Amino acid sequence: MSVEERARVVEALPADVTWDEMAMPEGDLHSEAKRRALEALRGYFSRQKRRVYLGTELPVYYPGERRFAPDMLAVRDVEPHLREKWVVSHEGKGLEWVLEVHVGGDRKKDAEYNVRRYARLGIPEYFIYDRARQRLEAFRLPSPEAREYVRMESERGRYTSEVLGLELQVEEGMLRFWAGNALLLESDELIARLSELMEGLQRRVDEEARQLAEEMRLREEEVRRREEAERRLAELRARLEQLEGRQK
Repeated sequence: MSVEERARVVEALPADVTWDEMAMPEGDLHSEAKRRALEALRGYFSRQKRRVYLGTELPVYYPGERRFAPDMLAVRDVEPHLREKWVVSHEGKGLEWVLEVHVGGDRKKDAEYNVRRYARLGIPEYFIYDRARQRLEAFRLPSPEAREYVRMESERGRYTSEVLGLELQVEEGMLRFWAGNALLLESDELIARLSELMEGLQRRVDEEARQLAEEMRLREEEVRRREEAERRLAELRARLEQLEGRQK
C-alpha cells in the first residue's frame, strides 16, 4: 500500500466513538477532572518546550484491535497538533500513558478489563483516578517486552510517572501533578496567582509612590523653612545695618 493509499485509509477511519464503546456519561465531576489535568499538563509541557501530545476521549486504533477512547492519553516526542484520532500504524507509535477517571458505576471496566487490555497493548503506564473514593491507582510495565502490569507503590502519597517525568497525588479532592517540589498549577490557579502578584506589585508601586510623595513634601518643607530662615536672616541684617547707621 502506497503512502497516499495509507493516508486515505487513515482519513476514512471514524473520528467518533459509538455509545456502545463509551462508558455512561458521568457529569461534571468526570469532565472537570479531565479538564483540570489536561490544562495542568499542557501548560507544564508548553513551558518546558517538550513535544508531548495530550488528548482526551480520542478514538485510538491499534492494528487488529477494537478501537477505544481513554479519558486521557499522552505520547512523547510527537507533534502536539490537534487530532481527531490516534492511529498507531500512521503515527508510528502507540500510547505511552493513559488516565481513566472513575466517578460512579461499575469499576470493572477501568480496574480490571482496562488493566489487562492496556498491558496487552504495551502501554507503559496506566493511572486510575477514582474521584468518588478520592483514590489513585497506578500500573507500569516492568519492561518494554512485558505485557502484564505491576502495581506501583506510592511514596508519601505520590506516584511517580516515568513517562511524564512527574509525580501524581490526590490532594484536597483534586488530582495534582508535581515536578519535584513544584506543584503544577491549573489555569484558574495561574490566573489567581498572577492576580495576587499584580495586586502585590500594585501595592508596592502605590507605597513607593506614597513614600516618594512624602519625601518630596519633606524636601519642599525643608526648602520652605530654609527660605524662611534666609528671609529672617536678611531682615535681621537689614535692621542691624539700620541701627549701625543711626549710631554713626
